[in-house]
Amino acid sequence: MASFLINGGHRLAGEHTLQGAKNSALPILAATVASGGECIIHRCPALTDVEATLNILRHLGCGVQREGNTITVDASSLQRGQIPEALMHEMRSSIVFLGPLLSALGRAELSAPGGCEIGMRPIDLHLEAMQALGVEIHQAAGRLFFRAEGGLRGGRLALSFPSVGATENLMIAAATAKGITVLTNAAREPEIVDLANFLNACGARILGAGGGTLLIEGVQKLHGAEHTVIPDRIAAVTYLSATAITQGELLLRGAAPAHMDAVLAVLEQTGCRLRRLPEGLHLRAPHRLHRLPTVRTMPYPGFPTDAQAGVMTLAAVGDGTSMITETIFENRFRHVSELRRMGASIRVEDRVAVVEGVPKLHGAQVDACDLRAGASLVVAGLAAEGDTRVCSIRHVDRGCEQLELGLSALGANIKREETDGEH
Repeated sequence: MASFLINGGHRLAGEHTLQGAKNSALPILAATVASGGECIIHRCPALTDVEATLNILRHLGCGVQREGNTITVDASSLQRGQIPEALMHEMRSSIVFLGPLLSALGRAELSAPGGCEIGMRPIDLHLEAMQALGVEIHQAAGRLFFRAEGGLRGGRLALSFPSVGATENLMIAAATAKGITVLTNAAREPEIVDLANFLNACGARILGAGGGTLLIEGVQKLHGAEHTVIPDRIAAVTYLSATAITQGELLLRGAAPAHMDAVLAVLEQTGCRLRRLPEGLHLRAPHRLHRLPTVRTMPYPGFPTDAQAGVMTLAAVGDGTSMITETIFENRFRHVSELRRMGASIRVEDRVAVVEGVPKLHGAQVDACDLRAGASLVVAGLAAEGDTRVCSIRHVDRGCEQLELGLSALGANIKREETDGEH
């Protein structure tokens, strides 16, 4: 199994060009199924989750070609509406194929998705969204069967929680439903806006993306389009945190600061100096980080749950006591025990973590229990005294494109190694 071996204590400095957003690329690639034509998607990062998405597209009968970070999908050869359990379990966001299949075929057969074990990701909101469009749902032998007799019909739905995935599924399906669909309490993430822009380029009529209420006027059919994925704001947090914790300086090219206001406000309060530039974002770290303000994860535009582990690592070496509350996933403090192995002082009570900053972390062997936790442990290793081995980095590869190469180019001492097993 692969692991990262990190020798800490090296200051990061230089420039890095940000990858395309994983959380945007995956639903956009899935949505190509609904286009019925050829779609060219630029800035798709080289990630295992992207490859899992392409495997599903191939299984469905779509033609798929990749050249660098550009992926071409030909959905005109779509043949199947069923996704095997093994492919569904490769990633958490596989349920996003539901809307595209219903749009293209009026039917779908799926199982529950897989991926990181960071807590429950119930699909009830997805089911409610499809039922609002007239979809009939049956369950048998662990499989879910969806059918829209007579085609999808526009409807009204108010989500009980602004679920990103449910918003994406409804947007894609409603794009070709008969009539008008109104979705309130929709997710507002930049990735939602990116998907809406792609669908509109395919001929959809979607208004209000990013504002909480979506108005979707169904069209008879979509067509192929060309689109460039937005930059990855969560990968940006990894590089910014790595620079901050090593007292470094970074120009993050291609970053979109407007997508990261909540995170940047926290970084500035730790003493980091940030400059928003036409080409991206510049960060200069202080000699020692200040404690964090009280951080509470929330749906966008609040502080993202995906950035929680990264800033907790900064708090672990900050000057003072920080408090972090996780409201989105119930099992997203699994990295805490690993940070403690490195000398961090963290106390968890229910969904609240109290972090007492220590002067130094020390190297240890730790386990990347999920994608964002794994990236945060890499960040911790960069600042720790001695060597740190981060195991189970298959999780990190799901969302961080060639992380060791990007960090090495900035001055980190990190290398990927094949090891006999995981601890």
